[in-house]
Amino acid sequence: MTRSAIDPPDPPGPKGTPTVAWVFREFLRLGLTSFGGPVAHIGYFRDRFVKRLGWLDEADFADLVALCQFLPGPASSQIGMAIGLEKAGLAGALAAFVGFTLPSAVLMALIAYGLGASGGLIDAGVLSGLAIVAVAVVAEAVRGMALSLATGRLLGGVALAATALALLVPGSFAQIAILLGGGLVGYCFSRPAIRVPDLRPGATISRRIGIAALALFVMLLVGLPILAATTHSQTAVLASGLYRAGALVFGGGHVVLPLLKDSVVATGLVQEPIFVAGYGAAQAMPGPLFSLSAYLGVAAGAPTPAVGGAVAVLAIFAPALLLVVGVLPFWRRLRRVEAVRRALTGVNAAVVGLLAAALYDPVFVTAIHGARDLAFAVLGYALLVFLRLPAWLVVLLAAGAGWILGG
Repeated sequence: MTRSAIDPPDPPGPKGTPTVAWVFREFLRLGLTSFGGPVAHIGYFRDRFVKRLGWLDEADFADLVALCQFLPGPASSQIGMAIGLEKAGLAGALAAFVGFTLPSAVLMALIAYGLGASGGLIDAGVLSGLAIVAVAVVAEAVRGMALSLATGRLLGGVALAATALALLVPGSFAQIAILLGGGLVGYCFSRPAIRVPDLRPGATISRRIGIAALALFVMLLVGLPILAATTHSQTAVLASGLYRAGALVFGGGHVVLPLLKDSVVATGLVQEPIFVAGYGAAQAMPGPLFSLSAYLGVAAGAPTPAVGGAVAVLAIFAPALLLVVGVLPFWRRLRRVEAVRRALTGVNAAVVGLLAAALYDPVFVTAIHGARDLAFAVLGYALLVFLRLPAWLVVLLAAGAGWILGG
């Protein structure tokens, strides 16, 4: 199939040499168009960085997805940071974070300033269209990853078992157990060829920097609550609560809401109706749900709305960045070991199964409420797969169709 003429040509150069500016542009594009939550984000990332740009192959991408599933924090944002780190070093990780987070963070901050804090700023038909197109994006990601990572009876069986278990036993800790089980099966029964990833030398982060990042992660986790308790500063209380939420939640997305509520409502920084209104508005935003932190920081106004918003965003995403920088140097070396490679074949097949389970719940059950919704999801899939329209264009078409039909 040929690439659509609507999709602009990619910058020239081999797939191992993206610049920091290029990383920022790609993630800014995704930050503006990646609707549908963390599961859909994985589909958007795969479409852009595996299929269109060739920055990663399927196995490398699945390795990063599996790693970020094991880490606490916003999984999709961490995958983006890891891609930026692999391709353009620490500056690339920061560029990926800023590009992917900035659009939704700015929009949520503006909403907190009073531009539609009721959450009614986005038409319900548009929201429905955006949810439906996420079904198509995730379905294509499941199909493509299964063809590469769940081939043969053994790995296909791992993927199917992971799907069934994830549907029967939901939750982030169950997902970690499923990934560990897949790794055990791969280690015991799989015999893949040893593949040494071709990483760009300039993107290497040393183990010393990794250890420093992990040490800083622990220091902030312990030190910020002490600072908040001793100073009684609203800014310190805000930073401490949101850092803890980003550091201790597994799975990201909606799982973080109880911790966020405990951090800002229970402490008196934000009233509960304002918190609920922000959560409603966040459903209409592209990019990570953790950008709700910008809204909460502005609403808390500690010490000023603008500073509070910036502090909140940095506090909730800092653990994710520190963990990625801290773990990835060791992960690079581990995945070169034959025993680890065997285990990763099973882990990657389990990742396909988890993504297939997520395609049903929450993506399908949230978006599809009848035959018309399913028909539009099938049409969106056809536009993505057969006409090869870029995902951002399909998103815009779906939003427009949802608005027209909703009206």
